[in-house]
Amino acid sequence: MPKDIIIDCDPGHDDAVALLLALGNPEVNLIGVTTVGGNQSLGKVTYNARAVLEAAGARDVPVHAGCARPLVREGEVAAAIHGESGLDGVDLPRPVRPLGEAHAVTWLIDTIMAREPKSVTLVPTGPLTNIALAVRLEPRIVERVREVVLMGGAVRTGNWSPVAEFNVKTDPEAAHIVFHEAWPLTMVGLDLTHQALCTPEVQARIAALGTDLAGHVCNMMDFFRAAYRADRVFADPPVHDPCAVAYVIDPGVMTTRRCPIDVELTGTCTAGMTVADLRGVEPEADACATQVAVRLDVEAFWDMVVAAIAALG
Repeated sequence: MPKDIIIDCDPGHDDAVALLLALGNPEVNLIGVTTVGGNQSLGKVTYNARAVLEAAGARDVPVHAGCARPLVREGEVAAAIHGESGLDGVDLPRPVRPLGEAHAVTWLIDTIMAREPKSVTLVPTGPLTNIALAVRLEPRIVERVREVVLMGGAVRTGNWSPVAEFNVKTDPEAAHIVFHEAWPLTMVGLDLTHQALCTPEVQARIAALGTDLAGHVCNMMDFFRAAYRADRVFADPPVHDPCAVAYVIDPGVMTTRRCPIDVELTGTCTAGMTVADLRGVEPEADACATQVAVRLDVEAFWDMVVAAIAALG
């Protein structure tokens, strides 16, 4: 049976690819999308999520808008990477299905509590504000969620500071809450996602599909590549967020290392740093609920993404 997943996101070019991977792969069933202010303002990323679903013909997937800003700190956006719209470089169809009325946090809680225990996987690919608020409002969701597979954090080098990744850095208090709950949690951070580069060869495979959707993805990647070359000195853009979806589809697509993970909240230069304790022998699952992704099967990952885009037609 496909795994039921909820993607909590802030589209964003790589979030868009994550949504398409989830929609086009038969191993997962996208039961809903929640949005959070991050790569751009809440209104912009919510529109983008709806537009991506419209482009993929997924009008039955509900979208619920969530938190517009972090729990404590002032919000930041990544306009240098994703543009003023949050999804610059592509002209997607205007969404037809109305936005869900319930707040994302309320919808998350109601959906998880209404379904069978251990049947829903959470895949956050933006700041963790919605997830943190949901678990504070209804702690029982921790024991009912199958697992949390998030894109965020970094063991070594950050991107929003020398040591901190954007999603965690923008709301470290929310990340601290989420990382310290007892649910199984996999951190798919920059150490892994920087291996998922959309090279010209990969993009040529997508373009060869010849569909409108493939064209949209190529347009997104053209903008993303230019932005990364200008701002991050990457020759090709890393598509972070679909890596988290790929792990849910097939954990064998990457190698993980179980270890305790904490989030720095007070360091003058290190706020938002995810501190993974890799010392000693790897702990057993019953002694440690968190793990980090360290190595990607790049060919298998891109085969998965291209197949999903092809399946959506």
